[in-house]
Amino acid sequence: MTFPHLPDTMKVIEANGTGGPEVLVEGVRPLPTPAADEILIKVTAVGVNGPDLVQRRGHYPPPKGASDLLGLEVSGEVVAAGPDQTKWTPGDRVCALTNGGGYAEYVAVAATHCLPIPKGVEEMDAAGLPETFFTVWSNVFFGQAIPENGNFLVHGGSGGIGSTAIQLGTAMGLNVYTTVESDAAATFATSLGAIRTINFNEEDFVPICREAGGADIILDIIGGDYVARNIKAARHDARIIQLAFNLGSKVEIDLMPVMLKRISYTGSTLRSRSDGFKAEVAQDLREKVWPIFASGSLRSVTHAVLPLGQAAEAHRIMEAGKHHGKILLQP
Repeated sequence: MTFPHLPDTMKVIEANGTGGPEVLVEGVRPLPTPAADEILIKVTAVGVNGPDLVQRRGHYPPPKGASDLLGLEVSGEVVAAGPDQTKWTPGDRVCALTNGGGYAEYVAVAATHCLPIPKGVEEMDAAGLPETFFTVWSNVFFGQAIPENGNFLVHGGSGGIGSTAIQLGTAMGLNVYTTVESDAAATFATSLGAIRTINFNEEDFVPICREAGGADIILDIIGGDYVARNIKAARHDARIIQLAFNLGSKVEIDLMPVMLKRISYTGSTLRSRSDGFKAEVAQDLREKVWPIFASGSLRSVTHAVLPLGQAAEAHRIMEAGKHHGKILLQP
């Protein structure tokens, strides 16, 4: 399949080995050809996410058949479409969850993993939506009973996952508590809807949550000693969801409280889930979440936009952990 109106090659960011941000270098690749059920997107922007950093270090290999390029979410224009998909036509503007390949001028994506640009969101900013919204929605809300007026503890409230979780929790009627590292991050989290911010350098989230009756849902990207502390902060019949381990995944804990409190402890990675599951989540987001953007109750949160060639600097910013919201790259 050829597309005469498109170039044969494109600029990309490749990883020259594994290691620090300096391994990310500019390169040129052939233009991807969309499969029968895919679309080809001319990338307006690509989001930078935690899994990108882990893959760059050599610890998160792409699934079989996926692009080796980094980049798990993009926004842009549909410029070509496979013959078996009927959802999109050239000229449509979309944001998309990818299996990789986003650090490029063009990327081929499963048509069912794409969503329209939400009303009230700029196309550039929409690049920062799919990865975190798919992740938070699929783990916290998709197919789950949400307790009325429940308490939702979100760790890392100023990052991409955290800022998304605060907004979705608030929109779904939960009382959102969040841990942050500074006053500036606390102000940011409060602006997104958190009713209580907890500066972990000054306060302990466990007694604060217990005084409120305990957390019904806990979303954690920290790990380490937070694992045992989450169990202490949880209410009976709570759910604890582990999405990352910034402080390490090997811990020693007493499991007795898990049994006595009837706690459900889960975790997942999105990239390895089936295409069918991601398509179901996309449809659920389109029906239940995307309309909320029009009211202003949900918004995209962009910390910085850098040129694609500055991918290494974007990774340095993210690793420093001072960002509020998403970091984007623009081809």
